[in-house]
Amino acid sequence: MSVLTRDEAQTRARLLEVQRYEVTLDLTRGEETFDSRTVIRFTVREAGDSFVDLKAAALREAALDGQPLDPESYADGRLPLKHLTAGEHELTVDAEMRYSRTGEGMHRFTDPADGETYLYTQLCMDDAQRVFAAFDQPDLKAVFAFTVTVPEGWTVLGNGIAKDEGQGRWTVAETPRISTYLAALAAGPYHSVRTEHRGLPFGIHCRRSLAPHLDVDADEILDATKALFDRYHEKFDEPYPFDSYDQAFVPEFNAGAMENPGLVTFRDEFIYRSAVTDTERQTRIMVIAHEMAHMWFGDLVTLRWWDDIWLNESFAEYMGYQTTAEVTRFPDTWTDFGIARKTWGYDSDQRGSTHPVAPKPELVPDTGAAQANFDGISYAKGASALRQLVAWLGDKDFSAGINAHFARHKFDNATLADFIDNLASVTDRDVHAWARVWLGTTGVDKLTPAVSETGNSWQLTVTREGSRPHRIQVAAYEPDLQDDGALVLRERFELDIAAERTETTRPGRRPALLVLNDQDLTYTKIRLDEQSRRTALSQLSGIPETLNRTVLWNALRDMVRDGELAPAAYLEAARAHLPKERDLAIVQGVLAFAGSQIADRYLAPEDRPAGLTLLSDLCEDIIRLTEDGSSPGARLTAVRHFIDHAQRADVIRAWFDEGTVPGGPELDPELRWRLLTRLAVLGAIDDDVIEAELLHDPSATGQEGAARCRAALPDPVAKEAAWEAMFGGADALSNYLFVATAQGFWQPEQYDLVRPYVTRFFTDAVATAKRRGPALADGIGRHAVPIAVVEPATLELGERCLAEGGDVPPPLRRRLADHMDDLARALRVRGV
Repeated sequence: MSVLTRDEAQTRARLLEVQRYEVTLDLTRGEETFDSRTVIRFTVREAGDSFVDLKAAALREAALDGQPLDPESYADGRLPLKHLTAGEHELTVDAEMRYSRTGEGMHRFTDPADGETYLYTQLCMDDAQRVFAAFDQPDLKAVFAFTVTVPEGWTVLGNGIAKDEGQGRWTVAETPRISTYLAALAAGPYHSVRTEHRGLPFGIHCRRSLAPHLDVDADEILDATKALFDRYHEKFDEPYPFDSYDQAFVPEFNAGAMENPGLVTFRDEFIYRSAVTDTERQTRIMVIAHEMAHMWFGDLVTLRWWDDIWLNESFAEYMGYQTTAEVTRFPDTWTDFGIARKTWGYDSDQRGSTHPVAPKPELVPDTGAAQANFDGISYAKGASALRQLVAWLGDKDFSAGINAHFARHKFDNATLADFIDNLASVTDRDVHAWARVWLGTTGVDKLTPAVSETGNSWQLTVTREGSRPHRIQVAAYEPDLQDDGALVLRERFELDIAAERTETTRPGRRPALLVLNDQDLTYTKIRLDEQSRRTALSQLSGIPETLNRTVLWNALRDMVRDGELAPAAYLEAARAHLPKERDLAIVQGVLAFAGSQIADRYLAPEDRPAGLTLLSDLCEDIIRLTEDGSSPGARLTAVRHFIDHAQRADVIRAWFDEGTVPGGPELDPELRWRLLTRLAVLGAIDDDVIEAELLHDPSATGQEGAARCRAALPDPVAKEAAWEAMFGGADALSNYLFVATAQGFWQPEQYDLVRPYVTRFFTDAVATAKRRGPALADGIGRHAVPIAVVEPATLELGERCLAEGGDVPPPLRRRLADHMDDLARALRVRGV
C-alpha cells in the first residue's frame, strides 16, 4: 500500500472541500471481514483529478454522482477520481474490509476468559481507510454519521451519542467537523458505568470479564474525569465541543490511549486486575487528563499536516501533568514526569534520529516518516519546552495565547506559525525568537557550574553547552544541624542563561550543595561542582524537595550514560538512598534505570552478578522497612524488582508455592506471572507448570504471560518454537501475543543460547515487518531487537542492516536505528 505524501495531501486539499461522510457498517458478516458502505459529499474547487483512499479486502462497487467507477482501477490502496468537475459531488463506495489483529483499523478480539468478541477502531494516522473510504488526511475535515449493524446484545459506542434502533441496528449522532483519523467506533458486549456531568452523558466501558475491576475503580475514574473536565473549562474559553464523553478501555491497544472526540480509547491494562502503586494510579489519571486536553488541542483545532504532531502531543502532555497536579489527589505529578517521561525526551534527543520539536515540513514528507515522530521529542521534550515557555512568558499570557488560538481556528486546522502568531498577539516578548531556538533545534543543552569563594561571598559561573536561553532557578543547600544527613534550603534565586558563560555573586559561604534547574523548570542536562557531587552522592535522600531529588537523580543518570560516573557508583547511591526515599515515582524510576539499563546493558557480563546482588539487597532493605504497612506501594515495587533480579530460584519459588510474599503482598495474577517468568529464565520450571498456571488464569493477560514464560525457557526447542511463532510466516500471533513472546525471548542470562538468533533477526524481522504492516513493525522494533546481546557484533549487524536494507519498513528502521545508538552507548559505557 502506498503512503500519502505531503505534496499529495496539499494538492488534494487545494482541490477538495469535504462536507460529510455517511458510513454504514455491517459487523455481523463473520470473523474475518465486515461490510462498509460510504457516501462522501464533497466540493471540487476547480476541475482536476484526485483519488480516495481505501484499504479493502475487495471493492464491490463505487459510483461518482450515480455513475459507476471501474473497480479494476482500484490499486495500491487508491481509487482514482478522474476528470472531476468544479462543484458538488457524491461518491459512494461499497467494500468488504478486513478485521485487524494488529491494532490498526477495526481491531477484533475474542476474550479467552468468556469467548465474547469485542471490536474497536484505531484510525490514527491514516487507517480510516481500513474501515471506510476516505480522503484520509487531517486537513480535510468533515461531518461524520455512522450506522452500524451488530449482533443482538452488543453495544455500539461512537464519537456522538449512539442510539439502539432495534434488531442490532445502531445510529451514532453526527459529529461536528473532525478529521478522518479521529472518527471512532467500538462495538461488543461492553460493560458500562454511566453518569451525567454538566448536562452531558459520561461513560466508562470495558469488556465484561474486567467488569468487577472497573466497578471497584469507577468512582476514582469518574470523579477525576469530572474534576479535570471542570478545570479545563476554567482554563479554556471554548466549551467542550462534543455531545458526550465516553472512555472505553479496550483490549490489545497499541498506544496508551487515543483522543477520539467523544470516545477516548485506552489500553485496558488501565483496568487493574492486580495490586498497583499510587504512582500507577496517578499515571492513569494523567493519561485521562492528557486525552481530555486533546479535545481542544487536536480535535477542536487540528494540525494541518503531520510535521506539527507536537501541536497535539506536547500540549496534551503538558496540560495532562499540570492539570492533574492542580485538581486531583496527585499534586506531585511533575516528579513522575521528570523521572519517567523527561528522561525519554533526553534519551531520544541524543540519538541520531533526533529531530526538532517542530520539524521543517520537508523532514516529514509522508505519513511513513511522520509515524516515527510520535516519540520522546514530540511528547516529553515538547512538554518540557512548554513548561519553560510558561516560566518565561507567564501563565496569564500563555493562557491568553492558547485561547486566542482556539477562537481563531476552532473546527479547523492550524500550523506552528499560527500558534506562534497567536501567542505573540498577547505579549510583548519575542515569541518567534523563542520558538526558533526551542522548537526548531535539536539536542540537549548542558549547564555546568563552577563555584569559588572570596571573603564573605561566593561566585557562581554557569557554562552552557548548547544554544537555548534558559530561565532557571538555583537552589543552595546547607547541612541541617538538627538532623544528621538532612539538608536545608539556604536560598533560591533566579538566573537567566543567555550566553556561554553566566556569572553571579551571592553573599555568604559557598553552599554544600548547589542545584541548577531547581524545580526542574527547563530542559537541559546539568552537572555538579565537585563539592556538590560529593554532597549529592552522600546526602541525596536528605534534600527536602521532591523535584530537586528528581533533578539530581537525572543528573547522575546522565553522568552514567555519558561515561562520567561509574555504573557501580549509581547502584551504590541507589542502595544508600532509595530505602529513605519518600516519593514512589523516584523509587520506581531509579530501580527501573538501575535494572533495565545498568544491570542489563551497562555492566560487563562478569560484573552483572554483583550488580544484581546489590539490587536484590536494596529491594530486601525496602521490603524489610515496609513490614509495618507504612508504604505498600514501595513494598510492591521492591517485591517486583526483587523478583526481576533474582539469581537463584529458591526464594521466589517458595513465594510462588506459598502464594504470598512473607508479610505480604499475597500473589495476584500479575505477581504470579512475574514470578513464573523469572523462574522460566532461571530454568526452574517447565512447560507443565506454565500450562497449569494458564488453566488457573485463562484470561488474555494469562495467555500473554504463558507466551512470555515459554519464550523465556532456557531450552533450544522452546526458543525455536518462540522464534517460529514470531517470524515463521504463519502470522498467527496478535500484536499483544507477539510482544509477550518477544519480551520473553531475549534474556541476558541466556547469551549463549540466543546469540545464534542475532544474525537471523536482521533478515527474519524485516520480512515479517513488511508482511504484517506498520503496527507490528513498530512492535518488532520496540520489543524484539536483540538488545540483550550487548556485543560489537550485534552493533555491526544492525548498522549493516540499516545501511544495506533499503526495504526496511520505516517504523522498524527508526526503532532499529535507536536501539543501535543505545547499544553503541552501552558499549562505550563498558569501555568496549
